[in-house]
Amino acid sequence: MTQLDPIRLEVIRNALIAGAEEMNLSIWRTARSTVVRETLDYSTALFDGEGRAVAQSTRIPIHLNSMSVCLDEIVAGPIPLDQWSEGDVILTNDPYSGGQHLPDFVAFQPIFAEGRRVAISASIVHHVDVGGGAPGSYFAGATEIYQEGLRLPPVKLAENGKIKSEILQIIRTNSREPEKIAGDVHAQVACLAVGQAAILRLTERYGVDALVAAMQEIVAQSERAMRAVISELPVGVYEFEDFVDDDGQNAIGLKVVAQVEVSGDECTVDLSGSADQAPGPVNCTLNMARSGVYCALLCLGEGKVMANSGAYAPIGVICRPGSIVNCLAPAPVANRMATGHRVVTTVLGALAKAVPEKVPAAYYGVSYVAALSAPDPAVPGERRVYFEVEVGGWGGHPTADGADGYSAGFHNLANSPVEMCESLFPITFTEYSLITDSGGAGKHRGGMGLAREWRLNADWGTLSGNFERFRYPPYGLNGGAPGSPGRFVHYRGDEVTELPSKISGLALEAGDRVRLQTSGGGGWGDPAHRDTSKVADDLASGRISSQAAENAYGHQSSD
Repeated sequence: MTQLDPIRLEVIRNALIAGAEEMNLSIWRTARSTVVRETLDYSTALFDGEGRAVAQSTRIPIHLNSMSVCLDEIVAGPIPLDQWSEGDVILTNDPYSGGQHLPDFVAFQPIFAEGRRVAISASIVHHVDVGGGAPGSYFAGATEIYQEGLRLPPVKLAENGKIKSEILQIIRTNSREPEKIAGDVHAQVACLAVGQAAILRLTERYGVDALVAAMQEIVAQSERAMRAVISELPVGVYEFEDFVDDDGQNAIGLKVVAQVEVSGDECTVDLSGSADQAPGPVNCTLNMARSGVYCALLCLGEGKVMANSGAYAPIGVICRPGSIVNCLAPAPVANRMATGHRVVTTVLGALAKAVPEKVPAAYYGVSYVAALSAPDPAVPGERRVYFEVEVGGWGGHPTADGADGYSAGFHNLANSPVEMCESLFPITFTEYSLITDSGGAGKHRGGMGLAREWRLNADWGTLSGNFERFRYPPYGLNGGAPGSPGRFVHYRGDEVTELPSKISGLALEAGDRVRLQTSGGGGWGDPAHRDTSKVADDLASGRISSQAAENAYGHQSSD
């Protein structure tokens, strides 16, 4: 192996990260849909020539921790690495071929220098609509994956640098937003070339051998760092359970169980005690479950571990086939995040028993996904899909309060500005605010959830919602109270209808209002130990009501 001095190694490491970030910016600047441009539901990464993840952009953990497993499944099955040529782009969205759910397209491009495959650039993008039984392709009524939209096995979308137009046309034809999905696919493919350029700059400057050696060492360093983090945990077996509300159909209270065994510098997470796979689309594939486990352990690393294939090596994941965390085809998986988030909070709950001074209470733990299909007033005969993902409150930390209304945990999404949404879709926002009393009480209070309410301006609309934490709110730790549950409400005139957490095909009329309330985070520590000045500040700022101040903290208002 070519020897690298530490300074050169750090230069290459940061150049690889910068390359992944350049890919990130390329998608952001060129994508068409708001789910990519505004919500930032996409990720980018660079792999070495053998398919090991090396560097990634600051995007979404659920994407980034699963891309290497997806690549492993592709090269072990339908398209081995020796069949990848310069200018090829391999694409899939099949959850049963290493993908996640059908809206997420995963793309890979091999990078060659001096006739050698030295790296692979990769991207994953959530596309606004890939067909299926509901706008946005989140069909709560699905009982098999065939009802969820277009399913692409691993295929070569491009060969010799040219996109196959017939595949792109298939994608367009199966989407309610053909222009947007086509634009986003082009943006996704273009970013791979940006990653290629970043790699070739490094080979030109340092040589192929030096780059290959550096990537191997970066992966090895991550493995050593993760082993060091695990070694600091007390040896033992720790178990915790949490629940998915329901599958949107008949299954209620779906248990997710994590048994974490720490042994030296390795740990094994056994999820086999989790519920059987559900009829409805809250199931996770094994790839998703692994990603949730990796996310929890990386969080425990507190930024000491660079996320790549090396970090995953000391972590074993056991999942019983046919369970909600390792479903079998053709189970539906569109709302896999409901269970994926729960894998994260359950593993963290188990780790809290090992190192209670390091683990926060539960964050909101759900991707609040809503999609509206409605006519476009500006283009007669055209429909638009308004897709958004909301967040909630973080759990209280051992040393601080949880963040209010901020993306956390398994995803890393941005706010969709109401002004932008109103300019593109036939809706008017009537409220967007933090919710008083939504954070769990504790020595360190949970963060606040969000209220987001809008009115439909079009003559009609069809709404779907895939939410969680309506029945089982985010847990508190060490005596802290749970956060508030979520809520979804439909208003038509004086009629108020409480909606379930998962619904598709809700018919709306002009003037109808829809209100989503997201969960607050759980509290950490006994509320009786909260600093009285912080209680007074919370009361003055509207984070808690006078009733909550008195009931939860014993604080008497001076008013």
